[in-house]
Amino acid sequence: MFENAFNNIDRVLWKDEGLSSELDYAEQTSWLLFLKYLDDMEQQWAEEAVLEGREYHPILDEPYRWQSWAAPRTDGAFDHDRARTGADLITFINGELFAYLKGFRDSAESADTLEYKIGEIFSEIGNKFRSGYTLRDAIDIVDTLDFGSQ
Repeated sequence: MFENAFNNIDRVLWKDEGLSSELDYAEQTSWLLFLKYLDDMEQQWAEEAVLEGREYHPILDEPYRWQSWAAPRTDGAFDHDRARTGADLITFINGELFAYLKGFRDSAESADTLEYKIGEIFSEIGNKFRSGYTLRDAIDIVDTLDFGSQ
């Protein structure tokens, strides 16, 4: 499943004029995978907290969670009306999401926290997608991956 998804992502990335090499493909795929993985982990941590009778406070604020900006759902189905695409998606990624994630480096309690590491990662990389349609295609593929599964 993962191998097929990575092959499909490579085919999608090849179409974007902002991505010119396998290194670009790896970098851009990595940040997408990281955010999807983090969202899956946060859902798992929230479920564990409920089972243990304790509160869970998500790392990312609502508008910056994968399930909010990348794969919004209504009644369990993908919500095409709420999903950003095209220029709106690129504007959100470049103008809001990356700035928000970079801010974790400065606001984290210590360098040993996940928040600090998130800030470090997103301080070192940038979005190279030029087409929000290509980016939407890549997001849709990444969204099919389930990091909470065995």
